[in-house]
Amino acid sequence: MFARRIAVVGSGYVGLTTGACLASLGHRVICADVDADKVAKLSAGQVSILEPGLSELVAEGLAAGRLEFVLGASKAVLDAEVVFMCVPTPMGVGGAADLMAVESVISEVRDLLPRGCVVVNKSTVPVGTAERVHKLLDRPDIAVVSNPEFLREGSAVHDFLNPDRIVVGSSAQDAAERVAALYARLGAPTVLTDAPSAELVKYAANCFLAMKLSYVNAVAELSERLGANVADVTEGIGYDRRIGQAFLQPGPGWGGSCLPKDTHALIQAADAVDFDFMLLRATIDTNTRQRQRIVTKIREACGGSLDGVRLGLLGLTFKAGTDDLRDSPALAVAALLREEGAELTAYDPGVAGAVPGVTDTVRVVGDAYEVAKGAAGLVLLTEWPEFRTLDWSRVAALLEGRVVIDTRNHLDPDVLRRAGLGWRGVGRQPVD
Repeated sequence: MFARRIAVVGSGYVGLTTGACLASLGHRVICADVDADKVAKLSAGQVSILEPGLSELVAEGLAAGRLEFVLGASKAVLDAEVVFMCVPTPMGVGGAADLMAVESVISEVRDLLPRGCVVVNKSTVPVGTAERVHKLLDRPDIAVVSNPEFLREGSAVHDFLNPDRIVVGSSAQDAAERVAALYARLGAPTVLTDAPSAELVKYAANCFLAMKLSYVNAVAELSERLGANVADVTEGIGYDRRIGQAFLQPGPGWGGSCLPKDTHALIQAADAVDFDFMLLRATIDTNTRQRQRIVTKIREACGGSLDGVRLGLLGLTFKAGTDDLRDSPALAVAALLREEGAELTAYDPGVAGAVPGVTDTVRVVGDAYEVAKGAAGLVLLTEWPEFRTLDWSRVAALLEGRVVIDTRNHLDPDVLRRAGLGWRGVGRQPVD
């Protein structure tokens, strides 16, 4: 494998993981960001993102001289053979992806890019973005490639270095092959295609996962009404190789930095070509309904009204193993609880304290037991492993009420029952 000179524009979650992992594969990588403080900290090996293995890879890359951090894209691209665009593409007006950051970077580096280099869209972008970037560049000598990322928060380093597949799309075959060769050491199946298809792969994958989650939440509700156990139902269908075990865990709804914006973006793309994507609309509607259903479950467990009721919340991040609060279903449920008058105290191992503008509906504390003090009920919203090993007899002594609402089916109902607590799960019958 040939080592390439690579620039990564954007040192956030995707950019930092991409840069550190490519450096670990032997490439020479310069990562750029607009945040001077972040650049200084990363240059000193200080990684603020909670992601297993990432700090170690950054330290190794810096020590080996294969990884560098600079302020501004213009400093990163001057000698690059491949430039990865890893800038934010948040949900914009109407649900479409906002490409302002992409366009800004292209304007900044257009005249600085070395002749014959390849620009790679790594960020999740709408179908047609590669063509749009190519026109903005107005450089016939530079090819644009779509190479979507498939990184799960909490296991991003593992996912990058052990991918299910590598997807590379471009109208320039040689450029696509050059980008695919960057990953040669990983030995993963590689899909070489055109740019629109590669761009659609990312959205189609994430939207399918969202549909799977909405489906299992609907099955969980049906299980409750029919007296079935959703855990047994999902185990039974998960052994079918056509379905698989992944993404079959019911919960308070799906969220995070990808699924909400990607589902809305694909709806926008479908609308633009006059296609009514009814299945995807139902997926989003089901997710919205699931959050309200969880609130109903909590309300009923606490006597029929939440006005003035103190509740303890275990978990705020959108999933365990990350400090990411973006579009967290836990926060969405908390906001609905607050609207009904509940007084909320929360603890999350990944959240050190209050985050202004994000956790305003709750009082964030640094200890799980403090959450339980005087609460009428305890609500588990994020599946952190440490919640399973709490001293539940101590929790029971601190609670004013006697019920735990486990929205992830994460706890052992028998353990709670022996501690004198009732358990309410999702898609399963209550245990008292």
